[in-house]
Amino acid sequence: MARQRSIFSFVLVLLTTFLISCGGPNVAVAPPTYTATQLERIQAYVPEIQAVRDRSDELKRLIQRGDWINVRNFIHGPITEARLNLTYVTSNLLPKDQPAARQITRDLFNDLVKLDKATSAGNPLVALNQSQAAFSEIDKFLNLLPKTSSEAEAS
Repeated sequence: MARQRSIFSFVLVLLTTFLISCGGPNVAVAPPTYTATQLERIQAYVPEIQAVRDRSDELKRLIQRGDWINVRNFIHGPITEARLNLTYVTSNLLPKDQPAARQITRDLFNDLVKLDKATSAGNPLVALNQSQAAFSEIDKFLNLLPKTSSEAEAS
């Protein structure tokens, strides 16, 4: 009789363990969202990135005039600083957006290298194309950023 109780207890333990592991309430996992700190950090860099983006016509005019010294100053100054800001912002994005942001930043770097080479060679056509590509990458990055409540109200 003691042996039957042991087997019966063992079966009940197995059944209970199985039911507990399979059952239980389903906990809905909220989608990842930005914290206030992340939004604050991101928004600290957006005006600087946007300011460089807004200067695209200035770079275009410099290239068209063949003012290669100022073009290189622009590349190594404001645009490179904007690229660094993109890098700082990337770590504060949601994990699902970070790979795309890193790729955009790499593409921007490659565009800047090609733009610098075209500037060194004095090739305005390639320089214009690469500057447009660089600013296109900045636009892509800005589209990845979360919309803040103040931006949503302004739209």
